[in-house]
Amino acid sequence: MSKVTDIVTELVTPIVDELGLELVDIEYKKEGSNWFLRVFIDNETGNIDIDDCALVSEKLSQILDEVDPIPTAYFLEVSSPGAERPLRKDKDFEKAVGRHVHITTKEPIEGASVFEGELISFEDGKLTVKEAKKTYVITQEQIDTARMAIVF
Repeated sequence: MSKVTDIVTELVTPIVDELGLELVDIEYKKEGSNWFLRVFIDNETGNIDIDDCALVSEKLSQILDEVDPIPTAYFLEVSSPGAERPLRKDKDFEKAVGRHVHITTKEPIEGASVFEGELISFEDGKLTVKEAKKTYVITQEQIDTARMAIVF
């Protein structure tokens, strides 16, 4: 599946760059009997609207029709990553400093593999996450998933 996401990344990056948008993530996965290609976009303000999504979808769809890199039928969805956007790139972590995050690790750190709290800092590939009673340092290599989290 990563081959499809790599190809789509190459195709969609010039589109989002031209529109002053940011490519957040791409998913290609099967749900039931259907395949879905999901492209998540954002901008500096975090206020992606339906027109942004429609424009990227239209431009990407035209290129996908021309290049035809995906052999099976699929549904193309372009949307905002939402309030719990994934954190993958260095700039994602840098922008998340001071905000609430949810991180799972590949292996337990001090007996835990799920961490939710404030991202205190991000430096040299190391995240400092402060939970209610304890602070943890987690390297990017240790991370399985990371995303913004909503506090209720």
